[in-house]
Amino acid sequence: MIQVCIEVAAGSCERHRYNEQTLEYLGTRRASRPYPYPYGFILGTRAADGASVDCYIITNASLPAGTLVECEPIGLLEQDEDGEVDHKVLAALPGQHIELGQGLLQELRDFIYAVFTQGHVQVGRMLPRQAALQHIQACREA
Repeated sequence: MIQVCIEVAAGSCERHRYNEQTLEYLGTRRASRPYPYPYGFILGTRAADGASVDCYIITNASLPAGTLVECEPIGLLEQDEDGEVDHKVLAALPGQHIELGQGLLQELRDFIYAVFTQGHVQVGRMLPRQAALQHIQACREA
């Protein structure tokens, strides 16, 4: 299980920023289109870009910004931003079965390419649960 701080509710364009250590609210940025799923960061991790590992929670459940949620990693979306690895963990709420398929991959790709107009973003493959677990483990803070 992982614990995720929700920064963006599904269907919202408002990304609330939080201090990743203290969870203090820092402000809000606006995206050009609504997020398809709740989005946030995994507590206790540090990715290659210096920030916590990002996470999409693949669910229809309403998860408001600022909520801490226990989830299960189900996959990993390969992503690079300006030549730097910035993979996204895909997670599900406990007890929910989510199918990782081409439709989900295309939905996330379409969203990411529409939102990231600055810099260069490359979205790769959707990898299985084991890849997500390995990525999270490699990014765990000591």
